Formats: sequence, structure tokens, C-alpha cells
Amino acid sequence: MKKRALILALAGIMAASLTGCGSLKDDAVVVKAGDEEITAGVANFYARYTQAQYETYFASYFGGDDMWTKNASDGKTYEESIKETLLDDLKNMALLEKRMKDYDVKLTKADKKAINDAAEEFDKANSQKKKDKVSGSEENVKRVMTLMVIEQKMRSAIVAEANVNVTDEEAVQKHMQYVEFDYTTSSDSSDSSDKTVSDDEKKQVKEKAAAFAEGAKTAEDFASYATEQGTEAKDATFDSDSVSPSKEVVKAADKLGEGELTGVVESDTACYVAKVTSLNDEAATETKKQSLLTEKQDKYYKKVLKKWKKEEKITVHKGTWNKIDFTKLSVKAKDTSTTGTSTDSTSGN
Repeated sequence: MKKRALILALAGIMAASLTGCGSLKDDAVVVKAGDEEITAGVANFYARYTQAQYETYFASYFGGDDMWTKNASDGKTYEESIKETLLDDLKNMALLEKRMKDYDVKLTKADKKAINDAAEEFDKANSQKKKDKVSGSEENVKRVMTLMVIEQKMRSAIVAEANVNVTDEEAVQKHMQYVEFDYTTSSDSSDSSDKTVSDDEKKQVKEKAAAFAEGAKTAEDFASYATEQGTEAKDATFDSDSVSPSKEVVKAADKLGEGELTGVVESDTACYVAKVTSLNDEAATETKKQSLLTEKQDKYYKKVLKKWKKEEKITVHKGTWNKIDFTKLSVKAKDTSTTGTSTDSTSGN
């Protein structure tokens, strides 16, 4: 997310509902790195902003209204997992602010104006009661946005010094057209236990794929031939690490030259016939190159932060941080795109 978009995302969209823990002292310190401090008010607003994104846009995917108590993939609850990430973010923000002079990073007049304007917009868009719940004072909102802008500027400065590049060989993407012949079952039962495909059914699918593969050998156009046969050719770009449409197809296609066909390739769920149409899809290769470059830059950026954390004494006041509880306060985004009325829920403890 670019800086201006990030600022706009923070401004005027948050709305809190119901009662939350009132014992959080705004000026208590949560994170300290050297002389740089992140107060509880700033930490709470940053956490609530993230919470709002999850509750508004991802709640149905992560488990609905009680998403925060459900287990995440890392064995923690979603609340524990997200808060762990957020605490690490706060540590990074404190370190990045402390090192600004090392990279000659400063906030411009335009940055400051955008932050002030966005904080004012947020202030007008939310009631005092709701702002209090999320520590949404003008000072805290400005501080959070300032830290986020500093983070973006510092990241750009840090990765600019990274000596990383991506070669054409690393990024090259091939292109194939393929037809998928799914295994199907003749069972008309709705019971999932009856959906097992028999060996005979698999044999029929394989024979159909083999007939298609034989005809495709002499076809001038693979996609047109597929249409004539009552099926559809799909497109895919790939390299040796790809797993779509299936790792078996990728492995077979990766050995071929341009214009060559795989023959019938079997997987657990289907048979495939594919034709390699290009050994270097330029558009896909350029996209992959940018993706790999970003990955390398991210790796360098994280390496720098890890080094700083070893060099700098960082203090975390977990007792204060633990008072920020996602299960006791619901925070969702306010829809200001049309009528300006809030879409936030009003349920909670």
C-alpha cells in the first residue's frame, strides 16, 4: 500500500462498538528502543486499526464473530497470532524511527500535511465515545500515521542499499496450453463417502485423454482442436517450482521444447494433456522478476532489522500490551463510500 493510500485508509473509517477495558493508560509505555517509545495509546490505536481490517473484510473467512478465539495455523488463537505480529511491528517502528538520521530520512511538508488532514478527517468521522475506545485521540492518530510513513520511507532507503538483482535465468517463465480430464464417479449419492472414483472410471478417463493426445499430435492449433473435441484448453505460465495446474504436468512440460506435447499425464485427481507454447513468456517473466526482486529486498530488509534488534536493547511491557483485548471490543470499518453510515457491528462483551 502506498503512503497516500495508507493514510486515507486510516482516516475516517474506524468505528468501535460496545464496552472495552477502560484500564489502559494512554501514556503507559508498551515498547522502548533506546530513547524511542511507543505508548499504550499509540499501540492500541495501531492494533485496533488492524483489528478493524480483519473484522470487516476477513471475519467470514477466519470464523465469524468469534474469530479471535479460534485457532490459527500456528497453534495460537487468531488474537494471539495477530497480536504477536503487531508487537513485532511496533518494535520495528521504534527501531526505524531511531535510525532515521542514518539514512537521512525526513518527513516532508507534504507528508505532515497529509497526516494532519487525515487525522482531522478521522476525528470528524467518529464519535468521542468510539475514539476513546480505540485511543483515537488526534495525537495518537498522528503518531501512528507518522510511524507508518517513517516505516515506508525507511524501508525504501534500506532496500535501496541492498545489492540484490534477479537474472533472466532465475525469472524465466514458460507457457503451456493444457486440457484437464477430471476423474468422475458414476455414483449419484450425495454421501461424500460414495465419491471414490473406481479404477474402471479412471481407466475410462485415461482412455479419453489418450485419444485426445493422439489427435493433438497432428492438430495445427491445440486450443482449436480442444474446442472441436468438446473440451477447453487453458493457459498457464510456469517454471520448475510451479505446482499449477499440477506438479505432475509441470514436471512433464518442463522437460519439453517449444511446440512439444506431454502425452497423457496422470495426477491424483485428473489426467492432463499439455503443449508447451513458449519457453519464455516475456510478460510472465517480467512479473516473476519483480516478484523475486521484492522477495530478495524483503529478505535484506528483515536481515537489517534482525541485526538492529540484537544491537539495541528493546523493552516490552507485556502487562500493558496484554490489556489490549480483541475479544472484548469489536472494531470495524465504517462505510463512507455512499451514505456515510456505519456498517460496524454492535455486539460484544
